[in-house]
Amino acid sequence: MPILNRAAELQGEVTEWRRHIHAHPELLYAVENTAAFVAEKLRSFGVDEVVTGIGRTGVVGLIRGKGEGRTVGLRADMDALPLTEITGKPYASETPGKMHACGHDGHTAMLLGAAKYLAENRNFNGNIAVIFQPAEEGGAGGDAMVKDGMMERFQIAEVYGMHNMPGLPVGHFAIRKGPIMAATDEFTVSIKGLGGHAAMPHKTIDPIAIGAQIISNLQLVASRSANPLKSVVVSVTKFNAGNAHNVIPNDASFAGTVRTLDPEMRDLAEQRFKQIVSGIAASHGAEAEIEFQRNYPVTFNHADETDHAIAVAEEIAGAGNVIPDIDPMMGGEDFSYMLLARPGAFIFVGNGDTAGLHNPAYDFNDEAIAHGISYWVRLAEQRLNA
Repeated sequence: MPILNRAAELQGEVTEWRRHIHAHPELLYAVENTAAFVAEKLRSFGVDEVVTGIGRTGVVGLIRGKGEGRTVGLRADMDALPLTEITGKPYASETPGKMHACGHDGHTAMLLGAAKYLAENRNFNGNIAVIFQPAEEGGAGGDAMVKDGMMERFQIAEVYGMHNMPGLPVGHFAIRKGPIMAATDEFTVSIKGLGGHAAMPHKTIDPIAIGAQIISNLQLVASRSANPLKSVVVSVTKFNAGNAHNVIPNDASFAGTVRTLDPEMRDLAEQRFKQIVSGIAASHGAEAEIEFQRNYPVTFNHADETDHAIAVAEEIAGAGNVIPDIDPMMGGEDFSYMLLARPGAFIFVGNGDTAGLHNPAYDFNDEAIAHGISYWVRLAEQRLNA
């Protein structure tokens, strides 16, 4: 079965919604205008219940089917990124320094299109909760909505998410069981040494030399502490120290990220990180202050729900256009919090040959809209008519 006829009919209208959202990007939880736009559309579709302010600025619409049954959640993210757009498109961002560089405008528009279809047809038993989430880009809006009682309030039994993927052809899908995206932890380390003249290093405790040694040895977490069959990435992305050619400074600092795909490796990486930093600093007579912050957990697709998602994607796109076992990605995604709260699955939909995510030249591909709507509609109908 190809894309739904009605989804194809809706593509032009949904494209207009997408481009409106694209032109008016908002960041993190400050998505009041986008949330208001979403809520107004849901009410105009005849969605039975529209609730705003969940997880601060999230929106949930409840669509009741023709009979009693469970509730399935479908989720999209609404927030943009602090980037300056360079696409030159007529609908480009009208807000300097903000743009939809990750396709959340497309995610929101596709789910709105699916909500319109589902409210028109209601070819299912039970309820569909369409979830529009703020603050995916670093604000843990998914966690905020879960902690606000969304799952219990709407009695959501399963929850599903979707994200566009540049490089994957339009009309194709990709997914896997188990970990599909990484846990994302961040660290900042401050090394306190003893400064002095650069010509007399023997009278100093050089925080730059110590920091360089620590950074080099942190790569042993992956190469010597981790099981070679497990994934872990330790990346130092900032190093700051000193401001003169002839002065060894008192202090140095560096920061970065740790990415892992399972809880045990996450614990091991944090433990070894702290041991390496503290041990090397102490061996040179320096002190190290470590800030290690756990952010998004692993995005883990549940087995049965992933099978359902694959079956629907193959129905829409054809089996040859669905990758059922894509390699995990070391980027993070806060839909992970919803998958900790309820079983579900996260799938990628093709965005074609476009600029990459978080790139100022990126734009969501409107040709993907009908495919995304069709996936959402058939997934909802399949799970609530099983």
